[in-house]
Amino acid sequence: MAYDREYPGRRSAAGSSRRDKYPAGNIHTTTRRSDRRTAPARGQNKNILAQVLSPVKNPVDYPFLIAVCLLVAFGLMMLFSAGSAKAFANYGDTLYYFKNQLVGAILGIAGMYFCSKIDYHSLRHWALILYVACGVLLVMVLIPGLGTTSGGATRWLFGFQPSEIAKFALILFVSVWVERNQQYMPSFMKGFMPCMIMLAIYVVLLIFEPHFSCIILMTLTVMLILFVGGAKIKHFFYIGLPGVLGAAVMILIEPYRMARVVSFMDPFADVQGSGWQIVQSLYAIGSGGLFGVGLGQSRQKFQSLPEPQNDFIFSVLAEELGLIGALVLIGLFIFLIYRGVKIASKAPDLFGTLLTAGIIGIIAFQAVINIAVVTSSVPVTGMPLPFFSYGSTALIITMCEIGVVLNVSRQCEKI
Repeated sequence: MAYDREYPGRRSAAGSSRRDKYPAGNIHTTTRRSDRRTAPARGQNKNILAQVLSPVKNPVDYPFLIAVCLLVAFGLMMLFSAGSAKAFANYGDTLYYFKNQLVGAILGIAGMYFCSKIDYHSLRHWALILYVACGVLLVMVLIPGLGTTSGGATRWLFGFQPSEIAKFALILFVSVWVERNQQYMPSFMKGFMPCMIMLAIYVVLLIFEPHFSCIILMTLTVMLILFVGGAKIKHFFYIGLPGVLGAAVMILIEPYRMARVVSFMDPFADVQGSGWQIVQSLYAIGSGGLFGVGLGQSRQKFQSLPEPQNDFIFSVLAEELGLIGALVLIGLFIFLIYRGVKIASKAPDLFGTLLTAGIIGIIAFQAVINIAVVTSSVPVTGMPLPFFSYGSTALIITMCEIGVVLNVSRQCEKI
């Protein structure tokens, strides 16, 4: 079995262990063969561009790329349909949401292409800087006069949400830390807790916005990276109970969150009040039947369904395209996640595996939670649907993250 991954204990075809092949020191400080080929000699002038660009010229994973393109195109089509009524009511322009999202898609595709050309190993050097910078931006959001408040939450700074960039910053920083300190991962205090502290810093800042859905996403993603990185299962139980208690306290201290939990148990008990959102969503999904009422023919999007262009866009899709359209969407996400997992499993090193797992994980968690919310499988929370929900910042950042995954795929031997 050829050695292509940085996992301790794996053996080569000859049966020798990783320790036998790399007898000296920490396996993660060992220079990879490809690194030795491309590293400039000492004293030689370094070409910055050559260091940043990927040294491997393999093609990207085209099935993964095609799935992404289909999701972006599908998302634009559904946003045009789902958001037209709300856009006209709010801005007098049925294309308002679509035009902004189209610009975001174009910029996102450009960002995806650029990131696919950048060697993902070079991101290690920016992990700490990006983590600190996003922390500063999250603090700036809370400064009166700087942050923009909408819907009772202060999440916007100069027209974008810093929390969207913070998601990737946290994935990158935790991935770098786990890779460099994997010998400590079996330890709760030396391996697990430092990552929890990194997460807690962002969580505290997000609580003051408040942005509960982002906290859920970050927590799940960090847990996934730690699991892939070798953390012990019992460590998750150690932190799980305090986490559940903390979530319960956050729900209890906010009446609107408590109302969502109560309405989840029986949304039809208060159709005109706390159950309004989920009841309208269920009406939309139920009206779609097998084949839907037709693209653009949704009735629930006309001032009945809350946020049809955002959190509840899946409900409009199910109403207009029916069960078949919903299954097509779910199938595309499943295929995207499947290809992402394959890329992560074939990554040339642990850093590539962790980074890919974090990016694919956060997309998967968003999709699963969004669909679960609109189908009344979990209590309502403001979780957008990746590639579909309105939000240029989120789309651009997601596409750039996809570009990073594509670069990892370029450096895989075979997928």
